Amino acid sequence: MRAPFGARVTTAVSLRGPLCVGVDPHPSLLADWGLPASAEGLERFATTCVEAFAGDIAVLKPQSAFFEAYGSAGIAVLERLIVAARRAGALVLLDVKRGDIGSTMAAYAAAYLAEGAPLAADAVTLSPYLGFGSLDPALDLAARTGRGVFVLALTSNKEGASVQRATGGGGASVVQEIVDEAAARNAGASPLGPVGLVIGATVGRLELDLSQLNGTILAPGFGAQGGTLADLRTVFGDSLRHVLPSSSREILRHGPDVAALRGAALRVRDSLAVAHPL
Repeated sequence: MRAPFGARVTTAVSLRGPLCVGVDPHPSLLADWGLPASAEGLERFATTCVEAFAGDIAVLKPQSAFFEAYGSAGIAVLERLIVAARRAGALVLLDVKRGDIGSTMAAYAAAYLAEGAPLAADAVTLSPYLGFGSLDPALDLAARTGRGVFVLALTSNKEGASVQRATGGGGASVVQEIVDEAAARNAGASPLGPVGLVIGATVGRLELDLSQLNGTILAPGFGAQGGTLADLRTVFGDSLRHVLPSSSREILRHGPDVAALRGAALRVRDSLAVAHPL
């Protein structure tokens, strides 16, 4: 039985530094790397990313949609990427943003979190906007298998604010209710619980109480999307020690040369480590 996800991500960050590299094979990026927009090009992209990052970076985050776009062949590439990255020592956070109810949510959970599932990763992203309780099948299975989930809380896209910052039924903001639900499921876990949150690196000063979360915060948008070290300090304050900044384009633009990619990732990682209070 593997160690709980909260313990594993804490160890990974302590050994490899606080960085998540997004593996996002946009068609335009494949073209920039001189690769065809095909399953073959996708395979070469994925293999290059594993070689460049998986031996040194704490977490790799493949975006499932870019692999799904190539059908079964693309999903097969994703399966191989997950296995290879984990064998090289990286944690794999599969960015799928799934959210549904009942037996359908249970099926999504089985696809990404069950033992022996071809797409089983160390953690996945989930959407709580059918109600946080709808995620219970995934939360329960993750807890049983030592895996994690990252629940969308406050995203940086402008469309999200109308829902996420709205006032919920209890009088708090919807996003605060999501934080509180995650905190309740992490209560008592050490060093951290299995339920993380996704909060954008560029959302500005938070009016959120994160003090009881006891979980990891994924902060996408660092680097090319505008997020800076100063933004991380502004957004997260005392909770920065639990933040895993995520960068993709800022690093991937250095490809397809493996050494250049690895060097770019290590520079970003080391710049974060200076300011990251472990």
